[in-house]
Amino acid sequence: MPVFLSDEWIADLDTAASTSPGLSDVLPDDEGDDIVIQHVIDDDGTERAFHLVIGHGPARARSGRAESPTITFAQDRATAVAIATGAASAQSAFMAGELRLGGRVDLLMAHHAALAELDDVFADVRSRTEW
Repeated sequence: MPVFLSDEWIADLDTAASTSPGLSDVLPDDEGDDIVIQHVIDDDGTERAFHLVIGHGPARARSGRAESPTITFAQDRATAVAIATGAASAQSAFMAGELRLGGRVDLLMAHHAALAELDDVFADVRSRTEW
């Protein structure tokens, strides 16, 4: 059972993302750079980060901060777990000041339909995760 934010957990995210037909080639060839969604989590004073790369070719999940993230979600561990498990919505966490956004929010909104599939793609990983 992978532990949330561990290398094994991120590898499981990567496998799920890279094998999902719905997350492959979500951007047309003529539409610039991939979308890089970075998550930065304050884990009791220690920063944990991972990022998802979606756009041209298969989607990927990688450990650490991205070189050029499109958007960054920053939160503490409790908020990240609540959102990931469905106990809280990202919108409610944002409105409460528990989730901070940075970067190109407009691109996130423009590709909302493709990104909405992420929840289903990661359902198996979520069900096996030790939170």
